[in-house]
Amino acid sequence: MIRTAWTGVVALFLTVLFGSEIVLTRLLRLPGLERRCWSRPRRWSRAIIRAAGVGVVLEGVDHLDEGRAQILVANHQSWFDVLVLAGYLPVEYRFIAKKELTRIPFFGPAWQACGHVALDRQDRAAAIESLEEAGRRVGVEGSTMIIFPEGTRSHDGKLQPFKRGAFALAIQTGLPIVPAAILGSRGVMPKGSFRIRSGTIRVRFGKPVSAEGLSYSDRAAFTSDVRGAVAGLMDAT
Repeated sequence: MIRTAWTGVVALFLTVLFGSEIVLTRLLRLPGLERRCWSRPRRWSRAIIRAAGVGVVLEGVDHLDEGRAQILVANHQSWFDVLVLAGYLPVEYRFIAKKELTRIPFFGPAWQACGHVALDRQDRAAAIESLEEAGRRVGVEGSTMIIFPEGTRSHDGKLQPFKRGAFALAIQTGLPIVPAAILGSRGVMPKGSFRIRSGTIRVRFGKPVSAEGLSYSDRAAFTSDVRGAVAGLMDAT
């Protein structure tokens, strides 16, 4: 419990510190917002991961293309999935996540100020519009859009069905999808538990899957193909 308490203290302190800095920079229109949105989340994430006694190993980083717009899809087992990607992904990124995150004090406003996208899962039309706006944004920026297509964390660690929004967007925009598997995060902090354990989290990036030439009628098969790629990365030894 000491580890959990210490990690919580570090997370709370840095969330208030960095969240306030980013929000004030945006509100006062001060220079350096883009730089802060790049550096502060990485420092925040890595500090929390270190406080938790967690190691991080990345595999297949060469499959990520710096400066090219792409969609990264990964399995989701723990809050630490977000921390690992935010802290160690070597390319500029934008998260696509549930709207509820915007309600978290300090974190939510800073998250929005940095251009991450909130999806209203109760309003399908609004969610589609948000995804399309995110696609346009990463296309202009040449950044990576991060989506957890299961929609929520897995209780048992098994890969859940994928929602198809990200794959429809890839077909619409022609953006390639990079499959990724996050391993070990459930052992650190599983869904439904606040206890944090030390361990190693491994992230495997797979070969990009092209959406070029596909039509909307291919969405189900495309989703299945990418889910199979993620499952294969999870099972690889």
